[in-house]
Amino acid sequence: MPSEIAEIEPSLSGLEIEAIDLFISFMKLVGLPKSVGEIYGLLFVTETPLNSDQITDQLRISAGATSQGLKILRSFRAVRAVYMPGDRRDHFVADLDLSTFATAFLNDELKPRLESAAERIHRMEILIDAMPSQKKAAAFKRVERLKHWVDRGRKIMPWIQKFLVS
Repeated sequence: MPSEIAEIEPSLSGLEIEAIDLFISFMKLVGLPKSVGEIYGLLFVTETPLNSDQITDQLRISAGATSQGLKILRSFRAVRAVYMPGDRRDHFVADLDLSTFATAFLNDELKPRLESAAERIHRMEILIDAMPSQKKAAAFKRVERLKHWVDRGRKIMPWIQKFLVS
């Protein structure tokens, strides 16, 4: 069994541990905190909605990490709050359609970063014009390589989104 998680929290089931470990890896890959993967993994395999206190207790993470993780997951539409009769607290369930999460991540995180990179490259090109002529060629060559990768990223985004939705 993988896992630093199994050593930390033996009361989690094997299925919960595997799901949590899987989603920790995914979240790390896209630069999100470990707690986001823990929360999503737990909610993904849990049949009943959980409130933030239950998530905090089961994962043995801080209330702040739970709150921040839920905020991130909600912003990507990976989890949603559901009504539980007789309980005023928010309860959460995972959106099991991972394409929703992936599409939101691409639109809200990756796409803006590509746009920002394109703007920076444009500013770099302007700065190259002001450089001494003997340094321009090397600088231009390096910036063109950056520009090439950003352009490739922008061109592949629609294909990735189409792939995720189908």
